[in-house]
Amino acid sequence: MEKIFHLQANKTTVSREILAGVTTFLTMAYILAVNPALLGEAGMPVGGVFTATVIASAIATLVMAFLANLPVALAPGMGLNAFFAFTVVIGMGYTWQLALTAVFFEGILFLILSLFNVRETIIKAIPENLKKAVSVGIGLFIALIGFKNAGIIVGNESTLVSLGNITSGTALLGIIGLLITIILYANKVPGSILIGIIVTTIIGIPLNITPIQSGFSPISMPEEPLFWQFDFSNIFSFQFFTVFFTFLFVDIFDTVGTLVGVATKAGFIKKNGEIPNVKQALIADAVGTVAGAVLGTSTVTSYVESTAGVATGGRTGLASVATGILFLLALFFSPVFLLIPSAATAPALIFVGFLMMQAVITVDFANPTEGIPAFLTIVMMPFAYSISEGIVYGLLSFVILKACTGRFKDVSIVTWVLFIIFILRFFLK
Repeated sequence: MEKIFHLQANKTTVSREILAGVTTFLTMAYILAVNPALLGEAGMPVGGVFTATVIASAIATLVMAFLANLPVALAPGMGLNAFFAFTVVIGMGYTWQLALTAVFFEGILFLILSLFNVRETIIKAIPENLKKAVSVGIGLFIALIGFKNAGIIVGNESTLVSLGNITSGTALLGIIGLLITIILYANKVPGSILIGIIVTTIIGIPLNITPIQSGFSPISMPEEPLFWQFDFSNIFSFQFFTVFFTFLFVDIFDTVGTLVGVATKAGFIKKNGEIPNVKQALIADAVGTVAGAVLGTSTVTSYVESTAGVATGGRTGLASVATGILFLLALFFSPVFLLIPSAATAPALIFVGFLMMQAVITVDFANPTEGIPAFLTIVMMPFAYSISEGIVYGLLSFVILKACTGRFKDVSIVTWVLFIIFILRFFLK
């Protein structure tokens, strides 16, 4: 372990790393319930998605452990799974197999970009305020899905949406679950999201919302993953490019942002601002995405919940090994995770929306050429029920405003290329 993870050089111990890995797992294990539920909305078999989620998370996290030696865990990303289900499949009408194909190609390209260090060019090409706005917009979009899934917000012909009946049924359970989660989080309880899901699920039993079949067993052999379920039709359309680019865009900035956050928390950032083993970390992320697509789940990315493990003392990849092993053990508890109703996962979605919303305070709204595109990015995601539309209208408005105010130097060549492609998508399918 010393040779592989350099524990002494990082001033840590085996027990401390294992504790950190367990802490990280507890803070992000909610994805094992949420991801199958969200992708199930797209018509995917939830049992197969659960298996794919577990295995892809374990593979990516273990690659991170041994290749990058960082205490960072990975799993299918929140926001990207919602984009997969609600925008690509339900909104655009594509098959979930085609959506997996986009994830697969995105993972391969991300891997190539990481191997050849091209990612910096793309990162620098995207306006900084738009990067922040994407996170905020995704947060609002996820929160809206959570409110909808719980029945707290319902459709209304007159006003589009309105408040549901929150005094009974799934809406009441969702509100109870949200209160439990935010109280636990405010009191800095580790794993507050997971605990909130578990407690809400239990409360749902006497309310007849959590269905428990006779002969229920918490342990079972896992279902087969949705191996190699790809659809290569329509992959040369502009719509497919938009889907592909959105997966890549969000994946890159999710990963980089998470790595910066975890590295800062652990004190890894060098004087020149570099993150140790960042290339290997990005490769681990890309490998996880490709593996996830092959197995049958949405884009895998680094989780900011890893900071919980770092706060516990995690400093090396050994913490990620512990997290990866726990993911594999969870493989045999699929009945427990799949038992959880949408009313219990909805509070998790709403709360993750709050966490992603925090980036809004760093957006420069004082500058209209920066603030207006950021605003459109944020509001178009929930209002158009599409993450990709938010990115498209945000980038289009950014280029137009910069050009019309003579600030051409603020627009990179890559941004101009994306502008032209996004304009063409309105005329070519």
